[in-house]
Amino acid sequence: MKKNLLFIALLILTVSCVSTKSTLKNVDDNAPNLVLTNQNTFVITAFSTDKKYGYEADYPINIFYKNTLNDKINQQRFLNALAGPNGEKITYEKLESCCPFPTKRTDLGAGFLDVYELKWEGQKKPIKLYLNIYEKGLVMVPVGLSLKKN
Repeated sequence: MKKNLLFIALLILTVSCVSTKSTLKNVDDNAPNLVLTNQNTFVITAFSTDKKYGYEADYPINIFYKNTLNDKINQQRFLNALAGPNGEKITYEKLESCCPFPTKRTDLGAGFLDVYELKWEGQKKPIKLYLNIYEKGLVMVPVGLSLKKN
């Protein structure tokens, strides 16, 4: 009984912390569907010129995934397509989920962004990228990164 009450209280708190208006700036339901390469990474042809793209919570990389039962697959497909600024091999690690926002694509009416830390050899400071599996948008290479050479 206590667990049920705690769960309900947590659910109410989570939903009440979510604004009814999304602050995400780069959602585009008309963005082209993502295409896979033979290496099971995304085909990415666009490079962002916006320094906020992917680096700030209001400008996440929207890698919509219809079936959130496997919510990491599109994140891996995106991150595995990237390289450091000079083609360096990157490693990445999920740090946290944060930044609740309203969405019609979940039963709860709210989604969370996933924050990943990227590192490569010779890097002075790791970078953090915000990824969103709930919304769709044009997927681009963030400023300061490049595409992995196949």
